[in-house]
Amino acid sequence: MRKGPLEDDLQYIAKYPLQYEQLKETTVLVTGATGLIGASIVRALIAVEGIHIIALVRNIEKANKLYSRHELDNIELIVGDITFPINVNKKVDWIFHCAAVTTSKLMIEKPVETLSTAIEGTKNILELARKNECKSMVYISSMEMYGTFNNSDTEITEDKIGYINPLKVRSNYPESKRLCENMCVAYMREYGVKVKIARLAQTFGAGILPGENRVFAQFAKSVISGRDIVLHTRGLSEGNYCYTRDCVLGLFIILLCGENGEAYNVANPKSHTTIAEMAHMVADKISNGKIKVIYDIPKDNVFGYAEDTKMKLNSDKLQALGWTPEIGLEDAYKRMIEQMKIEGI
Repeated sequence: MRKGPLEDDLQYIAKYPLQYEQLKETTVLVTGATGLIGASIVRALIAVEGIHIIALVRNIEKANKLYSRHELDNIELIVGDITFPINVNKKVDWIFHCAAVTTSKLMIEKPVETLSTAIEGTKNILELARKNECKSMVYISSMEMYGTFNNSDTEITEDKIGYINPLKVRSNYPESKRLCENMCVAYMREYGVKVKIARLAQTFGAGILPGENRVFAQFAKSVISGRDIVLHTRGLSEGNYCYTRDCVLGLFIILLCGENGEAYNVANPKSHTTIAEMAHMVADKISNGKIKVIYDIPKDNVFGYAEDTKMKLNSDKLQALGWTPEIGLEDAYKRMIEQMKIEGI
């Protein structure tokens, strides 16, 4: 059994009053099971108990290092590349499709692979859902699909859409998310696939993975090491965030209670801030002023960061299904850092 905030989170999810009986004695497929969201879902399903879990991964060695012996004993690992048709030797009842390129640098260096993983991969998983007549599937999309907005005062509901420049190579990620969402709707309309869409805010918390290098992990590692936080942009992008436990519960609610063909924002409205503001919060409150924020901004976007965005996600639609995000930014960092210390990350 794992220790610390992560185990507390998993037990909280398992005891949460959801319709888990629907999942008992059924098979749940999770793609991208070595990523943060996929692994968080797999671990939560193990904690619920009584569910056959198939974890689709590309790298078996990474999966064996990521999951504990207890966890490996409670899942079926399948190695595969979602850009090719997926063969599963048993009926799949539920699907969480999490597999995607999530590293900004790779989006710049491998844009074709980013697109093919998203588009071909999602089509293959939808085909699997169609052939298995799945009870429900959740496609993991992203807040990046909204693009950019000029006015940050307006809360972004699921029916609003911003601007994306298709001639910028970094746009491969948000544009592919838009296309995959439309593909989900197409499969629902033409084939009756029961699919829902979750548009995630940036999600982090207890249980982030070794090697994680997104901004939240960089800030946390700065606190642990006592090194200053270095920003490579002005930090003006307005971020929307969600704690891992809250996110997983939101995804479970969408799977079991969401409406087919609909999208749901998964974001804590109280965790909306700019990158710079978050950096200073971490330096001042989490490290108790032991580190500071410094700026080192290159002339070119060599790190592959997304364009500055100004938007605040509205999660009323998901909250209407019974979801309530509970962990704010400050507590999210405290819980994440405590778990990182336990695991030596």
